[in-house]
Amino acid sequence: MPRHEPWDAERAGEIIARYRHLEGAGLPILHALQETFGCVPDEAVPLVAEALNLSRAEIHGTVTFYHDFRTDRPPGHHVLKLCRAEACQAVGGDALATRAQEKLGIRWGETSADGNWTLQPVFCLGLCTSGPTGMLNGEPVAKLTAQKLAELLEAADR
Repeated sequence: MPRHEPWDAERAGEIIARYRHLEGAGLPILHALQETFGCVPDEAVPLVAEALNLSRAEIHGTVTFYHDFRTDRPPGHHVLKLCRAEACQAVGGDALATRAQEKLGIRWGETSADGNWTLQPVFCLGLCTSGPTGMLNGEPVAKLTAQKLAELLEAADR
């Protein structure tokens, strides 16, 4: 997993300048900021808003609407996303989510104290016939069971 740079307004300005000419530049800028800093810090919102001639509320709304943007700190070394949509819930998604929270010792949206794991809910990964589903470090995983989940988490920790 990539190491992230500490927040730096000058560096953020360089990133914003690189993408601001694009049509619909808001999302590319926010993604680039998050890739660089591990999150989109609150300090970035007015910089992006000013560069794109948008309100701070519009940028803040975009950051908080999309579940992949983080505002507080970079995610853990491993990111587990579990589908919370109805199709996955119908085939054991709730029990699997409870098991994941117990095993990792964190709740939705949290990162473990050691910075190793982040657990995020997602709403549909498009694998509805293979539920319950999730993503581990960006790779989709289907037909999850408690046993398969435990094996995946253990393998990732090696």
